Amino acid sequence: MKWIARTLVVACAMAAGARVQAQVKTGDKAPAIEAMDQDGNAWSLEKRLGGKHLVVYFYPAAMTGGCTKQACAYRDQVKAGGQRFDVVGISADPVENLKAFQQAEQLNFTLLSDPDGRIAKAYGVTVTAGEKSIKRTVGGREVEFKRSSTTARWTFVIDPQGKIAHVEQDAKPVADLANVLELLGKAE
Repeated sequence: MKWIARTLVVACAMAAGARVQAQVKTGDKAPAIEAMDQDGNAWSLEKRLGGKHLVVYFYPAAMTGGCTKQACAYRDQVKAGGQRFDVVGISADPVENLKAFQQAEQLNFTLLSDPDGRIAKAYGVTVTAGEKSIKRTVGGREVEFKRSSTTARWTFVIDPQGKIAHVEQDAKPVADLANVLELLGKAE
């Protein structure tokens, strides 16, 4: 049934003249990722390959309920140590908002800014345009979190050779980490 629904969505999009994104599948070479991290430093997927698996998860927005739960689950797993993977979170949030998110939630992994959705689209992740804004208190001061687009919540596991080992569409914030751990446990 899922494939019928996806086929209909693609057919309707094509009929409406929309550009349909290619979807990355298990076994594909991971598309390049080059972006600014939460500290304003250039980050490249190519430079991170070769060691551990890499969990790349796309999330809608920093400092929102589900995104915070998902990020904190990864934070706690990294803090516990012993995992055989590194983590990178990607959203359309600008660098300064990613830094505030990292500080507010004491995140111990890389966050990347993809303001135009270029990276998300390369992975086939749905991106909706339109400026969105929320206000949150961080460190005792009110911060406005603006973003120019919003990505869907998808998770990819990339193996040390740069191949896609797993794709999770519509990942659930609370279950995402458990799914990744189960997958990597089977990979041993």
